[in-house]
Amino acid sequence: MASSTIFFSKSFLASCRLLLRRLSFSYHPRRNSKLQKLIVHDKLEQTQWYQDKTLVLDLEGALLRSNSTFPYFMLIAIEAGSFLRGLILLSLYPFTSFLNQDMAMHVLTMISFGGLKEEEVTRVGKAVLPKHLLEDVGMKGLEMVRYKMQPRGIMCVTRMPRVMVETFVRENVRGVEGVVGKEVKSVGGYYTGFVREESVEGKLELHFGEFVGFGSSTMISQHKLFPVCKDFHFVDEAEKSKWHALQRDKYAKPLVFHDGRLAFRPTPLAALAMYMWLPLGILLSLIRSLVFICLPQNTSVLIEAFLGMKTRINQCNFADANCGDNSGRLFICNHRTLLDPIYISAAPNKHRISAVTYSVSRITELLSPIKTVRLTRNREEDKKRMEELLKHGDLVVCPEGTTCREPYLLRFSSLFAEVADEVHPVALTTKVGMFYGTSTGLFKSMDHIYFLMNPWPEYEVRFLGKMSTRMINGKCCTGFEAANHVQSEIGRVLGYGLTKLTRKDKYLMLAGNEGYV
Repeated sequence: MASSTIFFSKSFLASCRLLLRRLSFSYHPRRNSKLQKLIVHDKLEQTQWYQDKTLVLDLEGALLRSNSTFPYFMLIAIEAGSFLRGLILLSLYPFTSFLNQDMAMHVLTMISFGGLKEEEVTRVGKAVLPKHLLEDVGMKGLEMVRYKMQPRGIMCVTRMPRVMVETFVRENVRGVEGVVGKEVKSVGGYYTGFVREESVEGKLELHFGEFVGFGSSTMISQHKLFPVCKDFHFVDEAEKSKWHALQRDKYAKPLVFHDGRLAFRPTPLAALAMYMWLPLGILLSLIRSLVFICLPQNTSVLIEAFLGMKTRINQCNFADANCGDNSGRLFICNHRTLLDPIYISAAPNKHRISAVTYSVSRITELLSPIKTVRLTRNREEDKKRMEELLKHGDLVVCPEGTTCREPYLLRFSSLFAEVADEVHPVALTTKVGMFYGTSTGLFKSMDHIYFLMNPWPEYEVRFLGKMSTRMINGKCCTGFEAANHVQSEIGRVLGYGLTKLTRKDKYLMLAGNEGYV
């Protein structure tokens, strides 16, 4: 009896071990003996092994630190669609977590893309998603491709629709010859939400030689790129968890412009927090707006502090900015949001202040608590208008002509140097945690509303003291030289990079127009 029991136990354990082996085999395919497990060292050495081969690069598995694609679908749903579409996507997210990866991807695509214009989704893929994708890139993964492998060419494969990542991949991964992903079907310029798989083999038929793969060890059986590759490089999840974010100075090109309202990565929990804050944020934004409109500027900034807005004003060099009552002061500042002139007007404690604008909505002009005058883009006419405004008080000018979110300064127009012999530069910085208060879209009149919807928006104003527009370091200068000098001084104080980009460059890059409203 005892022997039979022992025999049964051994047989049962052997059967369990066999079953576990088969289950393990079904979920973790056996690797080819030629697969190479390359360890990412701190110091990446050069190798010749990949230089005559084409690298098939798995975007989510080899470059991005997170395997979750939900935040990017949420960005499509909100930025190309609406907050309501994003709420529907978030509500159905728990359901998609019970589906297999391929089915979940189809559901996310259906909700995010269905009914949207092709051109709007393309704009979001070009102007919004690259910034968020860059922030998710692992430095080690990108260094492996750039310095360790150095393949002859790169074919990038993604589980997401191709339109979402193609611009990012081509601009930030050197040597990319093609991007393979899901293609979303469209009818009459609108996406249906249904997808069709693009053939990996069809793309690779155009290339000759051997193919090597680079992806995550958890996605071996989930992508069609592996059967066409002879050798592979797998990155373990434990190894990926140690990757650091790509530093800004390692970007393939400076990230100066990007669009979109969301200032955070919309993971499921972060998106849930945003929707819970949204009703209170809208109410708080309206209250903050009324305070700016109805109260004097120097008083409104103090009251806004009690409503969660953090303001720091540095007037250490402002004492020498006083002038007579018959003429005004010309303040030159970098442009962060539409509220720039309001914060500058609060600091001098002087009510006779106005601002010139290049192109803002009529609604914004009507709601502005200070006088605004629209420029005509005719140099002589604009010069006359600015000189006339200076006769009646102080004037705020943003010579960049448009806002810039990132730590860069656009080219300064030299028009202000022709208007006054002395100017008072002002360096501005802002911080937001949830919504950007600038955009290039159709609803620019809502820019200040979005900025004021942030839980704790911050503004810092630094007055640099007056500067001459006729002389630099005791030497005569032209208006262009004076404008560049003011730009460099503001950039030095803020630690911002200087560019020669203009308003036209920004709008052509992000919106496909020249920025006329």
